[in-house]
Amino acid sequence: MSKIGYIFGPVPSRRLGYSLGIDAIPFKTCTLNCIYCQLGRTAQTTLLRKEYVKAKKIVKEVKIALSSGKTIDYLTFSGSGEPTLNSKIGEMIREIKEFTSIPVAVITNGTLLALKEVREDLRFADLVIPSLDAANQKTFEKINRPFPSLRIEEIIRGMIEFRKIFSGKLYLEIMLVREVNDSPPELHLLKEAVEKINPDKVQLNTPVRPPAESWIRRVEREQLEKIKELLGEKAEIIAEFKRKETRAYLKNIEEEIYALLLRRPVTRQEISATLGLHINEIVKYLEILEKEGKIKAEEYAGEKYFQGKE
Repeated sequence: MSKIGYIFGPVPSRRLGYSLGIDAIPFKTCTLNCIYCQLGRTAQTTLLRKEYVKAKKIVKEVKIALSSGKTIDYLTFSGSGEPTLNSKIGEMIREIKEFTSIPVAVITNGTLLALKEVREDLRFADLVIPSLDAANQKTFEKINRPFPSLRIEEIIRGMIEFRKIFSGKLYLEIMLVREVNDSPPELHLLKEAVEKINPDKVQLNTPVRPPAESWIRRVEREQLEKIKELLGEKAEIIAEFKRKETRAYLKNIEEEIYALLLRRPVTRQEISATLGLHINEIVKYLEILEKEGKIKAEEYAGEKYFQGKE
């Protein structure tokens, strides 16, 4: 089923089982430019909501995917940009739920929950997972590098209001970066915000794949355990320090990517276009090849290029 387009997977997910990804936004179209993003930097952040990808096309592809008979535990709006920027996301969720009982999840950076119309769009989902990496403006700007007009207090207020109207499950993800948002003052502010939002779960994460900025460092497991204890019984650690499942990926695809990188340096987007695989899947194979020492990554003119080693 994996192919370049609006639908990818289903892929195994620790949180969602077998998740069929729905990508309703062009690559790196986002409200944020997070320092830890595994897809690289956002060239230009935006708050413009519009029908970036036609809702009819996405719904049609979902129907085709469901007809394959593959195991699917969740239909997940995620992908390579901020899904709530698609102004038709609410319409898509409602229409999909008319022809399948498979639950719909939305993985979002949470910034647009400050808007009433976005809260109304997402209330029809079964599971919503917004992110909250900081509870003060200075740290928010450092770690998430938002569109200039975004204010973290308004975003938190939007999450609180969404919790009031949402009858589904709400998980809050916190991405922790060493010496950026893991200090006691930062964590206590996050704890206060979490208590006001009142999610069903708090999922702690830290970068385990090559991030947008090479200088960032992950928070080690021992520290994550302490943060989990601070945030209370709803908190859990989802960071994967040992990726045992990587050998489950198809060896022939790994070899195809390696052969391509031996010929010339290419970006993630170019690999995706050449091999017909979604960029989120490309990231996983590149991680394997980097760990095996078969490829190297270099930046040029703001783009990350990958090249094979002989």
